[in-house]
Amino acid sequence: MSSLAAAVALVSLTACAQKTDAEYRAEIAAAIHTQVTDYLGHLVLAVRTLQVSAPDHAWDPAADDLSINRMRDAWKDARVAWENVEGAISDMFEGLDDSMDGRYEQLLDSPRGDQNLFDDTGVIGMHAIERILYSPYIRQAVKDYEHGFAGYQEASFPATDDEAISFKTLLVQRLVDDAVELQSSWRPEDVDIGTAYRGLVGLMAEQRSKVDLAAQGAEESRYSNVTLLDLRNNITGTNRVYELFREWIRSKASSAEAADQLIIDKLDTLNETYQKLPTDSLPMVPKNWSSDSPSADALATPYGALWLKVQAYSDPARESSVVHDMNQIATMLGFQRFIGIEPPAHVHRVGWRR
Repeated sequence: MSSLAAAVALVSLTACAQKTDAEYRAEIAAAIHTQVTDYLGHLVLAVRTLQVSAPDHAWDPAADDLSINRMRDAWKDARVAWENVEGAISDMFEGLDDSMDGRYEQLLDSPRGDQNLFDDTGVIGMHAIERILYSPYIRQAVKDYEHGFAGYQEASFPATDDEAISFKTLLVQRLVDDAVELQSSWRPEDVDIGTAYRGLVGLMAEQRSKVDLAAQGAEESRYSNVTLLDLRNNITGTNRVYELFREWIRSKASSAEAADQLIIDKLDTLNETYQKLPTDSLPMVPKNWSSDSPSADALATPYGALWLKVQAYSDPARESSVVHDMNQIATMLGFQRFIGIEPPAHVHRVGWRR
């Protein structure tokens, strides 16, 4: 074979080996399905373990200490699983996202609030359970924040056998049912990679509010005080899913390689920022903190330094942010860009949507 013929054959082979957009889409969808399926299995196992560990009698902090700590460990396992998949699936299963991960203030749907902390209506899901499990340790700032809501009920352990049974068979059972429904509804044909990608971008944008809300005692996992653990798992989950898009991104143009590497570098930097902090809790918010105009002294604190970094990396309006860079890639791939975080609804929406 001549040199020219060999070169033509090589070009033809390379062209044949180049994947189409449809092939990339199919491969990414299959990989996302596999990844998320694994985490959903962990989620279901964790919430079932929590339920099995729950006493069916009034909780005694001393006598039931082992059971209560088992429930807390199981709750943390559920959070790890959820926060690793939240970005990829929350937009596809909006109703279940609300019922499983809604916050106290979002789920108070009447002036009477939620009169029964232990049933399966009103305030439900992971944070309702967290609020009970960690009730002895809830910080005063959190109590002050929530006390102003109409229908506020102070968190507590189940004080009677009936309340304990209700916690186990109604409140926790609702979370088990929702987790099982999510797991059974997660089918390969339902994976929308554009929605999944936009969910990742949205989750990175939400890092900003998750840190910012700590100034009011309103951050996400506020009762257990492990919101930093949530943030770490958000980054881990985002990295894992974003990795599935990288071959397709780099196939688009030579400039895409640099853009892709920039995103990886920024995700790594944000992850390093989180990992360097010594506990699973956000740093203490300095007194007289103002997110609108923080003082130099406040910004020099561990919380202020974290706040600055997260602001720089998660604000969609900043060209320096990973959110801005991921939106640029979204346009390249033909996906909708993430615009902004909508204010959360203050009512529970039932069911899920594709």
